[in-house]
Amino acid sequence: MKQIALTATAIVGFAGMAQADFGPLVTPAELNDALSADAPVVLDIRGDAYADGHIDGAVSAPYALFRGPADNPGQIIPEEQLETTFETLGLSLDRPVVVVHQGSDQSDFGAAARVYWTLKSSGFTDLAILNGGASAWDAAGLPTSTEAVTPDPTDLDITFSYQWTADTDEVAHIVNGDEAAVLVDARPDDFYQGRKSHGAASRPGTLPEAEQLVHSSWFAENSNDIGGVANVTELKDSLGITDGEPVVSFCNTGHWAATNWFALSELAGIENVKLYPGSMVEYSKTDNRMANVPGLLKNLIGQIKGQN
Repeated sequence: MKQIALTATAIVGFAGMAQADFGPLVTPAELNDALSADAPVVLDIRGDAYADGHIDGAVSAPYALFRGPADNPGQIIPEEQLETTFETLGLSLDRPVVVVHQGSDQSDFGAAARVYWTLKSSGFTDLAILNGGASAWDAAGLPTSTEAVTPDPTDLDITFSYQWTADTDEVAHIVNGDEAAVLVDARPDDFYQGRKSHGAASRPGTLPEAEQLVHSSWFAENSNDIGGVANVTELKDSLGITDGEPVVSFCNTGHWAATNWFALSELAGIENVKLYPGSMVEYSKTDNRMANVPGLLKNLIGQIKGQN
């Protein structure tokens, strides 16, 4: 296992989409222009902050709609439930969708990336994330509204594709050497080294042989805008990725891992990148092998101190 540190030259500022393309990122100015043409549905995933002011015409779609229960927050929402949610939000498979998060910090991007991944897996193809989120929109001085939007419901028939998903059984096969894949841990060092665990996890630690690529690596210092990838070959070499080999991005609950999935799959264009939605919270509840697991006494002391 090793920690991957992306150099400043590996990450570049994202200039936005080409004129003829849509996504995977849009700048505030580009979204404002697109709204003038009445093209995309804007999903505001911030929750209560929507009422304080949002992009005019945006539909409130709190992140919780796309998350699982407290004991497994990364669990995939059942297909039928997703379909009903999308219909209520007024989504159509033939209309572009832009996901808007708050953009208050680098961790917050994971929410937008997880919703983007869910939409893509559900068959939506014209997708984008507002780079920098609502904070970037406000900083650009663009107009907002406090008028809530009630969209006209749609009628959908979605099929959730598992093309970009790795489940616990698949991950266990990889760990046991029955399948080949590059495992990428998106978590900060305390989680990766087993010094800390998510409150819903059964034990601290990581997946054996996992590379560590912290989700915040994609952002310039003091910036909440995700950057593009300057050198994909260098990136693949640093992670040990060979052409066509599966890459599995994981974290605690599929939130930070969604940022890595988005950067590797959508920005770098690397094929066969998968998200492990349940991640270490789900995996830690199995009897499968883990790495960097502290001894029983050390783990107990950590629990008493609230470190895991």
